[in-house]
Parts: sequence; structure tokens; C-alpha cells
Amino acid sequence: MAELTQPVSLTLADGSLNPDAVGWARRPLVDTSGIGGRHGWGRNKRWEYWSVVSPTHVLTLTVSSIDYAAVHSVWVFDRAMRRPRAGEATVLPSRGVRLAPSHGAGPAYARAHDLAIAVEPEGTSTRLRARIPGAEFDVVVTRPPDRDCLAVVVPWTDRTFQYTVKDIGLPAAGSARIDGVRHEVPAGESWAVLDHGRGRWPYRVRWNWGAGWGISGGHEIGVQVGGSWTVGTGATENGILIDGVLHKIDVELDWSYDLADWRRPWRVVGGGLDATFTPDYDRKASTNLGVVASRTDQCFGHWSGAFGDLSFDGLYGWAEDVTNRW
Repeated sequence: MAELTQPVSLTLADGSLNPDAVGWARRPLVDTSGIGGRHGWGRNKRWEYWSVVSPTHVLTLTVSSIDYAAVHSVWVFDRAMRRPRAGEATVLPSRGVRLAPSHGAGPAYARAHDLAIAVEPEGTSTRLRARIPGAEFDVVVTRPPDRDCLAVVVPWTDRTFQYTVKDIGLPAAGSARIDGVRHEVPAGESWAVLDHGRGRWPYRVRWNWGAGWGISGGHEIGVQVGGSWTVGTGATENGILIDGVLHKIDVELDWSYDLADWRRPWRVVGGGLDATFTPDYDRKASTNLGVVASRTDQCFGHWSGAFGDLSFDGLYGWAEDVTNRW
């Protein structure tokens, strides 16, 4: 799959996939403003997912629209106590949500029931604010200008396709308030991950996603791996960041794990990567609204292993198994 180096539109005038957009990039170069509206209604999926990791907490938010529904979540996790606080909302039909047409082209907002989210980019930073009963956070994420991300267009057909941007290990700072107690998200010790998605999806899909970041052996190491959903497309969302430089892995990886015994280590192998993920918490979630249903196991823990001659250990992150009917 070719590396994209120039801006390109994801779609053609008739809403179908632009063949020139199929590839991967180190920067978010793809214009996705053709997703939404009358083209492909019901198959359009748009979201912003952010996860912030501090020494004491994991803070996540999701703003999404799947045409006929808006699906949002806020999750606050105490790493030491293994104590989560969650707020979720599925709004039928989709309303109370705003998403930018393309990456970085504007804010994202969601408001539903007792949940409120604001994602506000400005220059090289993005402010993340979220509130649910008993918990809220306000964090600023800064993007170093010379850091690579992994942006990929995944083509199932000319009518179903996805553009994803995975941005790993971004510096973060701010605070969270849980049950009235303030918790710092300290600069220099906290980092964030963005999963930005725009596309048109098949009705049933399953995916794996794993991410982690940390300093090991004197290097900043970021792990970005995926699986299942890209099989047969010629695209992968696999790569390793070493000191901010992306090393793309073009092959499908072999994932092995046992959700019946989620504490057992996961293995992810291929393309020069031999990684082990050791979980210490499983975030389970499920929704069944008939037409729309999902099941998620997102395990948090630590990555270790090797990429070529480079060994790494102690990278905090997650690995997940997700099934959607949407």
C-alpha cells in the first residue's frame, strides 16, 4: 500500500471511494468532508475518541454519529483502585452532536442526558472537556509538529471504506475532579491517544485495536496495532513509533488471546513485531437496541516485546476485541 504525501479527498463527487486516497500517511492528509449527508445514509460513521493516561487515571471520551443515532461515552478510571466511573448515551435519532467534516477542521460537541463533551482544537493543541455525574475532566493535549501519526484508508469496496487516524503518545496536562476531589493530570507524566474515524461501514464488523506508549531503553516507544477489520483489504493500521518516527508494518498481525480468561497475556506477532500485552483490568461494555448492538472487551495493562533489534517493556496501554452490528 502506497504512502500518501499530498492532501487528497476521501470521496469522489458521487460519494464513492476516491482510488487516489487509498494508502497510509504520517500526517492527517485526507479530506473527509464527503462523509455524511445523502450519500450512503445509514452507513456513515463519524467519531472522535480520546484517551488520556496520567500516573493515576485513564480518562476517555467518545463523540460519534452513525447517521441514525448518536453514541457517546465518558469513562474515568482510577488505576490504583481499579475503580471506573462511566457515562454513556445512545440518542435515536441522532441529535445534540456536532462533528467536524475533517480532522482538525473544527470542534466536536455532544450533549445528552447527564453527559456533556467538548473537543476543541486550536493550533497545535486540543482541549478536551467531559462531564458525567460525579466526574469531569479538563485536559489540553499538545501535538509536537515533528511527530508522526498513522493515518490509513481501509477499502472494503468502493462504497464501504474507512479513514482512521491513530495518534499515539501526545503530551497532555490538566485535571480531573471525581466526587469533588481534584486529581492532577501532570505535564511531562501524562499522554493521550486520538482515534479519529470517518467512513462508510458494513453492517457487521469485528476489530482488534491495541495501543501503548512509554519510555523504554532511553527511547519513546508507541505501539499501534490492529486486526480483523482490515483483513482482505490490502490495508493495515499497524506501526511502531520510535522517538516520534513511524515505522509502518504492512502485514496483518497474528493476534492470540483468551477473553474467557482475560488475565492471560495477549500476543501480537508479525512484520518484525513480537509483542506481549499483560492485562490488569477488563473494561466490558455491551449494547443491544435490536438494529444497533455492540460488545467490547477493552483490557488495560502493559506492553512488552521487541520490534526488530529494539526491545521494550512497561508501556502502558490497552488491547481490545470489539464486535458491532450498526
